[in-house]
Amino acid sequence: MADDSTPSIRRINPPELGTPPGYSQIVEISPGRVIFIAGQTALDRDGNVVGKNDFMTQADQVFANLTIALRAAGCTAANLIKLTVFLTDMDNLGRYREARNRFFASVTPPAAPAVTLVEVSKLYGPDFLIEIEAIAAA
Repeated sequence: MADDSTPSIRRINPPELGTPPGYSQIVEISPGRVIFIAGQTALDRDGNVVGKNDFMTQADQVFANLTIALRAAGCTAANLIKLTVFLTDMDNLGRYREARNRFFASVTPPAAPAVTLVEVSKLYGPDFLIEIEAIAAA
């Protein structure tokens, strides 16, 4: 049983729903803090687009920004319970998965948040290829 300052995060993958690649079908948390992180794009600290026309560079920047946001809330990627991923081109799905797998590779305990991934016609800036919003529990 977790104490009051540590959430219990349980990831559930019922066999009837199949084995998801790199995410969980269900994430259950015990009472604690819930942190909502706004959609992160490929902007640097000065508001400049990083990796114009380069999906992999943008994805790495988005995950770096997500790391900064998590750290500011006293969390790590292990605290993530839900991601919503927006891609402007589903042909980048494989590259997204590569970046995601690098991001989660060193997380202890292992994290596999629930994920929704959709293709959108455009994001708020014309040069953005990916955006990720997140929910974490602490």
